[in-house]
Amino acid sequence: MIGLLQRVSSARVSVGGEVVGAIERGILVFVGVEQHDDEAKTDRLLERLLGYRIFSDAAGKMNLSVQDVQGGMLLVPQFTLAADTKKGMRPSFTPAAAPAEGQRLFAYLADAARAQHTPVAAGVFGADMQVTLTNDGPVTFWLES
Repeated sequence: MIGLLQRVSSARVSVGGEVVGAIERGILVFVGVEQHDDEAKTDRLLERLLGYRIFSDAAGKMNLSVQDVQGGMLLVPQFTLAADTKKGMRPSFTPAAAPAEGQRLFAYLADAARAQHTPVAAGVFGADMQVTLTNDGPVTFWLES
């Protein structure tokens, strides 16, 4: 499972012109589900997302997590993260999980995140989404589990 994590001042995701999820200071996570991902990998990714120290402490060092700063978390499903781009000029999506499995694990991730942290917002799996964000830093990390 892939999480492209961005530290943000604010972020929102819209579907059909309506905002379906929004946060202020926190993390925006684009989530890619790959074949052979399961609940254990999902749990490990969530553990890393909640504990990853990317916010500055009083000394200016990245030493605080989203939980430490009580920031928001916006999860956005993005199957294109699982693309194989090693050759050619067109990505292959064979490494991505089947849509039903991707949707199931994304929902599992969102539910688990809401059970452990607040606020948590999410995009809509399979929808044409528009994501607006103010990246703080910029700070972006690629996490895999």
